[in-house]
Formats: sequence, C-alpha cells, structure tokens
Amino acid sequence: MTADAKLSPKAAASLLPTEGPLIPEELQLATRNGGMPLEALRYDITPVGLHYQLIHFDIPDVDPATWRLRVDGLVERPLDLSYDEIRALPAEKLTVTLECAGNGRARLFPRPLSMPWLNEAIGTARWRGVPLHRVLDRAGVSRKAVDVVFTGADHGIEKGCEQDYARSIQLDDALRPEVLLAFEMNDQPLLPQHGFPLRLLIPGWYGMMHVKWLTRIEVLAQPFDGYQQQVAYWYKKDANDRGEPVKRMRIRALMVPPGFPDYFTRHRYVEHGLVILRGRAWAGKSSVARVEVGIDGKWTDAVLHEATLGAFAWRSWSLEWNAGPGDHELTCRATDADGDVQPTKQPWNFQGMGNNLAQQISVTVR
Repeated sequence: MTADAKLSPKAAASLLPTEGPLIPEELQLATRNGGMPLEALRYDITPVGLHYQLIHFDIPDVDPATWRLRVDGLVERPLDLSYDEIRALPAEKLTVTLECAGNGRARLFPRPLSMPWLNEAIGTARWRGVPLHRVLDRAGVSRKAVDVVFTGADHGIEKGCEQDYARSIQLDDALRPEVLLAFEMNDQPLLPQHGFPLRLLIPGWYGMMHVKWLTRIEVLAQPFDGYQQQVAYWYKKDANDRGEPVKRMRIRALMVPPGFPDYFTRHRYVEHGLVILRGRAWAGKSSVARVEVGIDGKWTDAVLHEATLGAFAWRSWSLEWNAGPGDHELTCRATDADGDVQPTKQPWNFQGMGNNLAQQISVTVR
C-alpha cells in the first residue's frame, strides 16, 4: 500500500457527507455497479446477471493460463497454484447470500459520498470452490500466525491511497469450514465482474470481505494495516471517531414489490382482494427468528418458511393481505435469534455502513 496520490484539502472536503442531490461521481459509480431488481427476490437462487456487484477499481484483465495464486507469509511450504491446480482440488458447494455493506446508503441524511445504494445490493448464489482451510493446511500455517490477508488483482487509488484491493480476517475465522476459494457461481465459471478466476467467499460477512480476482493469500504475525482494513469499512460517528469495524451482515428482510409499478416513481398498484405478500430475510451473525409485515403501521407476523437453502442463505416468508381500496404503506422487518430487530428509523454513521432500515413500499389498491 502506498500513499503517493494525495488529496488536496478542497478535494478531501468534497468527500464529506452531503445534504445535496446526487453528484456526477455518484452517478458514475451507479452506472458501473448493478443492484438486484427487487422483483428478483422471487428466485431462490439469483440468476448471475441479476446478482448485485460492486467493483472498486477496474475489472482486471486476467489470463487463466498465466494466473497464479500465491500462498506465503508465515507458512512452512509456500504455494504457487495455477487455475487448473485449484480446480483439481476437492471442492464443495454452498448457497450464500451476499449483501454490500453500503446497501441503503443513499437514504441517509446527510448522505455519505460513495456508491448510492437503495435496497438492491443483494443476491444469493450457489458457489463452488475449495475450502480455504485445506489450502492453508497444505501450506502449513505457523503457530505465530494472527491474520490472513487476501489480495486481489484490482488496483487503484482511494482517497489518495494507491493500493491493490486487500482485506484480512483473523486466522480462526479463516479456518472455518464454510470459507471457500470459489471458482464457480451458479454452476458456471465466475464471470469477469464476479471475480474470475478465483474469489474469496466468507459466508455471513458483508460483501467487502469477499475479495475478487484473488492473487495472493499472505499469513501474518500481526493485524493487517491496509487501507480497506484500517480506513474503509468502519462504523464511525464522524471523521475523527475510530469507531468499530464492519463485519457480519445485520438482520434484514425485503419484500417483493407487489402488483405493478409506475415507470418513474416505482409506486405500486394492485387490485383489491387477497394479495400474497412475499419476501426474503437473512442475517450474518445469527439465524432469522421472525418476520413482521406492517400495513399502515399495524404489524402482523408473517409465515417464516423453512431454511431450505442452508444456514448461510436467505429464507422466504409470506403473508396473506386482504387489500382494501385506497393508498397503503407496507413495511417489513426481521428479528434474529439474538433479539436484534431492524430499525424503523436508521441510525446514521459517517461511512454509511450496515444500513438495515425496515423497507417501506407505497401501494395503491384499485
């Protein structure tokens, strides 16, 4: 990590949260990074082309014939693995829900300047890859190891710091059996925008941890101090607050927008009578225990369906609504097994992270 590219005081001030409208730089990010249309919540497994994506810098130009994964640092046997060698290792499949840590940022006021997500930075895919612990066992991790750093091939500058995108997790988390080095998504090789040829998959954690275009795994005897670890992805009250690191996904439910939309406003229209409201709920550190639907401020428990996709994927829920004519406000919120409930008023934080505000949908019943 280098800091050769410095921001001017004027440029630094321009990155502070704003009360103004979206700026061209935010719109530029929005055209590069696609969210999942909320009607795609109806799919158990999100089609690859509808799954959300966030690309920090550029999509690297990777040739699988020359690409290598380097495993080094505090290991007894450094590894240099080709794409074919990775794919030849014993692999496993896992269905996992991913969500961007900045999902919902655009609704904050003042608005932190970054990718202006609403609710769409989500998706659930069937991943196939090599359990990370098998690769680390093959390399022979030192007893002095503390952190495991994952570096991608994407290179750029963020807030004056030139870097390869890199994140780390503690060794105990790296050795969990569900952590994968994934090379397939929905039974096909990773697409370039989703990290071809290899990406990290850490179920339960926000999207910044799932390092794409993986080129190196380094084992360290001390905590990693890279930009994406020590500067980005923190829950902070203001610019000077050290805060708490962003880790696992917070409890969240989303509803499939019922009926049909107005093109510009996305306001919904349905016919009166019985309407089946459906959606998904997920959590990162615990299991989903309850989903409630609010209709004009009155909360009712939804039916929470079985976790058929596995422990790390969203669960479906449904509720029968006898929709009477007029304008209505629909809301949904989830509660996890630890008792954490989605807020109906989103707490603010300086970087706009972990926004799990209860979803609201305006509906006209005809």
